[in-house]
Amino acid sequence: MKKSLSILFALMLGFPLAVFAQGTLKIGTVDMQRAFKEYNTTKEAEAKINDAKNAAIKEYDDRAQDYKKALDEINNLNKQLESPALSADKKTQTAKDRDDKISKIKNMEREISDFRQTRERQLQEQLMRMREGIVKEITDVVMEKVKANNLDLVFDKSGMSINGVPVVMYSHDNVDFTNDVITVLNKPGRATALTTKTSTSASATPARAAKP
Repeated sequence: MKKSLSILFALMLGFPLAVFAQGTLKIGTVDMQRAFKEYNTTKEAEAKINDAKNAAIKEYDDRAQDYKKALDEINNLNKQLESPALSADKKTQTAKDRDDKISKIKNMEREISDFRQTRERQLQEQLMRMREGIVKEITDVVMEKVKANNLDLVFDKSGMSINGVPVVMYSHDNVDFTNDVITVLNKPGRATALTTKTSTSASATPARAAKP
């Protein structure tokens, strides 16, 4: 077992040492988390997500308010039914009205529950799509830099190991090109996935009133 581990350790060390000896290994680092946060499109995407979230909250609150009104009406009808002065015919009609409202309010409960679950899922999917699109954009710019500088290896400085320790413990400042990536990403007039998707959907989808 010790012999096998020694051989494996030697193989792990042998390759990078051989490459270093030949002077051909070019390494770069990039802080993907910082690039993501400082990318202007990320801020625009977050604003869109927040707008959609606030709209969903408002619609949910409106539905909840309608539910509360319906519940108050049922309670008022129950109080009327308790009145001894209520005639038999009026009591029968009031009981029917109350039962109808109870049936409607049960439907409202289901609709509110379905609405909440649907909106939460839609917001989560929208967030994931935007995040994946932005990460791909950043990765594409990183790969352009890799090709332009003929880099052999690139490490994410913000990456963490399974032990919660930074993957890159130390690196020289001159091998980090995060600033270059951010500059390219935020270049004025540069087409982004978010703007392209927005313009495409705007031209392809006719305007129509939103339905709850």
